Amino acid sequence: MSPIGHSTASTSGRHDPQFLSGRLRVMLVDDHALIRSAVRQAIQGPDLVVVEEAESLAEGLERAERSRPDVVLVDIGLGGTGDGLQLVRELAPRLPNTTFVMLSASGSDADLLDAVMAGARGYLTKDVSPEALLRAVQSARRGELAMPRAMAARLIQRLADAARTRGGLDGPELVRLSARERDVLRLLAKGRTDREIAQALTISPRTAETHVAAILRKLEVRNRSEAAMLYRRGASAGSSDAGFDDAST
Repeated sequence: MSPIGHSTASTSGRHDPQFLSGRLRVMLVDDHALIRSAVRQAIQGPDLVVVEEAESLAEGLERAERSRPDVVLVDIGLGGTGDGLQLVRELAPRLPNTTFVMLSASGSDADLLDAVMAGARGYLTKDVSPEALLRAVQSARRGELAMPRAMAARLIQRLADAARTRGGLDGPELVRLSARERDVLRLLAKGRTDREIAQALTISPRTAETHVAAILRKLEVRNRSEAAMLYRRGASAGSSDAGFDDAST
């Protein structure tokens, strides 16, 4: 086994015998060397070899394009150097023969959805067992959705909810919002202040403010006006905002 943080095939290129062995070639992208070492030990074997590692977004982009692995296991957070979602967004179109699987400490539905929308084929949390991790990498490469059943069920439910609420926003943005955030956005688009939103939803003004901040981040807009504009544009193309009115509380 090579030292932590240094892949046995990271600089040797396509002529390395490992590339010719028929084994599944995997790249690890995580800013923690200990995590990379543990993952390497968990999955590397007769049928799979870790051919590359990276600890930052920039390293990941450069080394993935150079080695073109079969599967990239990537964390969402990369220690302030960028994030794994950005890596997947940039590389998935350029490396159509590479499968991307998220391996993250976060199990949130928002991160799950963002990862799938970015182009990831799988999503695993870091408490996954070594055996399950290996099976997931192999199944993702076969074209299967590599994630726990409960997580897959939540993803399908979020997509189904979005299909039923087509009038709120057009595209994946709506799915990123929780039911409560959709309620807040509906009121925000009507020009309500945080205090008025809080009164309408029986929550504290601070909680309303937190929801608004989350909405701006998830919709990738700069301010409340842009969020409201995005909402109204989608609503005008759909069947009104009825889908928001019956959102759960």
